[in-house]
Amino acid sequence: MKKIFIGLLLACSVAASAQVQRFSGKTALEEIAADKFLAAGNMTDYDRLPRTTLTPAPKGYEPYYLSHYGRHGARYMLEESDYGMPVETLKKAKDAGKLTPLGEQVLAKLDSIQKTTKDRLGDLTAVGQRQHHGIAKRMAQNFPEIFKTPNLPIHSISTTSIRAIISMMAECEELQAANPSARIYNDASKADMHYMNHSAPRAMPSRDIMRAMQRQSAISDSVRHPERLMQTLFNDQHWVYLNVTTGPLMGKIADIALNMQSHDGDAWLLELFTPEELHSLWISNNLYWYLMYSNAPQTGGRLPWNQKYLLRNIIETADTVTQKQVSLRFGHDTVVLPLLCMLDLDGSATSVSDLNKLDETFRSYYLIPTACNVQFIFYRPKKGKEGDTLVKVLFNEREAHMPIETASWPYYKWADVRAYYLAKLNK
Repeated sequence: MKKIFIGLLLACSVAASAQVQRFSGKTALEEIAADKFLAAGNMTDYDRLPRTTLTPAPKGYEPYYLSHYGRHGARYMLEESDYGMPVETLKKAKDAGKLTPLGEQVLAKLDSIQKTTKDRLGDLTAVGQRQHHGIAKRMAQNFPEIFKTPNLPIHSISTTSIRAIISMMAECEELQAANPSARIYNDASKADMHYMNHSAPRAMPSRDIMRAMQRQSAISDSVRHPERLMQTLFNDQHWVYLNVTTGPLMGKIADIALNMQSHDGDAWLLELFTPEELHSLWISNNLYWYLMYSNAPQTGGRLPWNQKYLLRNIIETADTVTQKQVSLRFGHDTVVLPLLCMLDLDGSATSVSDLNKLDETFRSYYLIPTACNVQFIFYRPKKGKEGDTLVKVLFNEREAHMPIETASWPYYKWADVRAYYLAKLNK
């Protein structure tokens, strides 16, 4: 009877841990009202998120191996139209005499910003480099038993994206400074893309994906209200009706305003928007990431499985480690989010049928900010001691729950973790 009772407690513990979310207890609107930059979703500055104190190693254990996958850091936006469309629209209005004095100030600001982006689309910013220097510095500080090891092997791989490569360089520079004797191997090759940045080919979107995107579009249109902003920028709303696509213009200006956090820029453009307007724009971002990369029932929960090769690589590489060493992998949010869902870290694999309630359990700015990362820290008994190999997982440098039984969270038996995820992969 006692064994049954303990088993029930463990089962309840696992069920509860699978639903853990790192939310503040506030609604998404309340969080965005307190910090408008959170409305950037996947472009939120990593350093805006809270970090927590880590649990000491179990008695008689020491860390010996760190395995990691991380997204590149803060970047410029990707397309010329991201910066150009609002400038062109407002210049057309100015030529027609349709801008308010505030509209002219906004045009001058956007035009100035656009000029700084020439030949920089998609590039890592100084903020992005700083994020990765900080992550690596904390790695070395948190796990000196690994990172102070003489001649420490550090195997570091990036996707072939320049912003990911420079993110890798930033972390490795920091780790080399912490341990000058470390032997760092860097690589970025198409040969590794099958697991580093795998994307299942889709000649045509499936019906499920098309339906999901239609739902996203309908919900986004229903919550987006650009009318107030248009009245502050333009002095003739009939001209606006005939000449301006107001929803996209609102979205582009907001994107530029929110991305100023990637440049240590000012928040002046953000003052154009109310918290409610930014929340409505974020809802669209949040929906997109959920439907296209997460465990969404609307797409059959299939999309996270794109990263099965990465998860298998993490497991199989860990099986080969016999000495203190480090494995670093640098890529993209389109990889990190499906990986989180496959691991179901802190309930990341949430399944939400009512998309109007999505932000209660799924918030993109907590999950995939710029420089988001997952770290597996492996522990073994100290010399002369006996015991199981243990592992804990850091999700954006916060200790995370996995849907696996443990009597000593945040530490799990590696044999249990390995068996659980291999069984999942082998289904």
